[in-house]
Amino acid sequence: MSRWLGPENARKGAVKALGRGLAARDLGLALGVAQTIDDPVVGPRVQLACALADGIDALATIVERDSLPAVQAVGTVVVAGGAAVAGAYLARRLAHEG
Repeated sequence: MSRWLGPENARKGAVKALGRGLAARDLGLALGVAQTIDDPVVGPRVQLACALADGIDALATIVERDSLPAVQAVGTVVVAGGAAVAGAYLARRLAHEG
């Protein structure tokens, strides 16, 4: 977390709790994708939910960019934004394959 948020932020208990919550959210979303990827109705919806979560991560990072290390903020926006675009594309492909 310190590489992502900076060492001074990562030491805070509230930030650690938030990090654990994000990890749990991502694990839950990944399990949802794994369980529904073959379902032509639910699969695309779960994939789109993942894309939405990644997009919100990117937007939240943009909003708070001044309080984050610059390189890490840019990296997070690029990775989360790219994941959001890729996830939305995959959701659309899944929806049109079924």
